[in-house]
Amino acid sequence: MGWHLRTGNSLVQECYKEDVPIFCPALNDSAAGIGLLMHQTNNRTSHLTIDSIKDLRELTYLKVETPHTGLFMVGGGVPKNFAQDVVVAAESIGHRVPMHQYAIQLTVADVRDGACSSSTLDEASSWGKVDNTNTQMVYGEATSTLPIIANYAYHNTDIENRKKRKLHELFRS
Repeated sequence: MGWHLRTGNSLVQECYKEDVPIFCPALNDSAAGIGLLMHQTNNRTSHLTIDSIKDLRELTYLKVETPHTGLFMVGGGVPKNFAQDVVVAAESIGHRVPMHQYAIQLTVADVRDGACSSSTLDEASSWGKVDNTNTQMVYGEATSTLPIIANYAYHNTDIENRKKRKLHELFRS
């Protein structure tokens, strides 16, 4: 990352310190996207540009280079579909990759009314994106469910003996 973080304890800063790439597929459809539009309009000769297809390419190659993957999705919509679709994207550019082996989705949405992007993890499996052998839909509000799951993972993972991965190094070419 070529930019600097000036915030205190944040998830983004921790990802930066640990070389964990962050993808934001729906940036254009957000207040941040509007802010970047204003930035580019006000700074026509020198401004920040975000290449959303590069995000797709990088996440796709992350899947190609790391075939054993899982998804932890908070909510749904574009980010959920973006993460699941890298299996299809990889195959569309000539790479045979396995489905994501694990998936957890935290959501309050219900498919009966078209919410949850009208798609459960079972449907993702039918499209060849997620192997539903090890999946779990968690129906509950994320500010309640996410801390419980994060706490459990933190206290039940051997962090000291886990090999540190430098996924950002895949994108240097």
